[in-house]
Amino acid sequence: MNSRQQAILQYVNDLRRVSVADLSRNTGVSEVTIRQDLNLLEKRNYLKRIHGYAVAFESDDVDARMMINFTLKQKLAAYAASLVNDGETIFIENGSTNALLARYLAERKRVTLITVSTYIAHLLKETECEVILMGGLYQKGSETMVGPLTRQCIQQVYFSKAFLGIDGYHPETGFTGRDMMRADVANTVLAKGVENIILTDSSKFGQIHPNPLQPLKAISRVITDYRLADGYKNHLKHQNILVDTVDEDQAML
Repeated sequence: MNSRQQAILQYVNDLRRVSVADLSRNTGVSEVTIRQDLNLLEKRNYLKRIHGYAVAFESDDVDARMMINFTLKQKLAAYAASLVNDGETIFIENGSTNALLARYLAERKRVTLITVSTYIAHLLKETECEVILMGGLYQKGSETMVGPLTRQCIQQVYFSKAFLGIDGYHPETGFTGRDMMRADVANTVLAKGVENIILTDSSKFGQIHPNPLQPLKAISRVITDYRLADGYKNHLKHQNILVDTVDEDQAML
């Protein structure tokens, strides 16, 4: 995927539905070129094409989600890694930002990583980092392990910190996930009483999904970007949750 196609994907995911003509004007290339780009992106399941428009869609594919806000996710992952000490055993869930965090840690720290994500385990196969992959039912779309066996595996291992992803947050619902079985995995982690850290970009705030991540008091910290609205930030702080926001220069605000 070239830089123009990355820009197209970002634009579509920001606006959810964009015409070919608008994409042509914003990228400075012809509509013919835009259609070629969209054909490629649709073939790779990054977006859908409908009657002269490109339409975003929710995908569980980690590679597809990785391309959304990629540079920002790198900065969030780098900041999250700064909170991890050499010698720690860390749990990292699944998701694109968590995958970047895992790679960053594996290349720079002496840690043991526990994960349910086969995507993350594969990503680290050439590193020296020790990886413990939890067993369970393989959810092919998201490349992660779920179900009762996964829950049992998590209950039997020790880790000092856990990094979790979310699909939504709203003051009335707290943190939520789209998938019931992945939310169950996250809730199993939250029940262990370690330092639980939500790692996500601010686009998830304001969204509500069916499956709650509970209890809210089990979450110690949220790492997100500088675009987080003050209302959400204040609500989290009132719940005794630390909020770290990372700006464009990767400095904490």
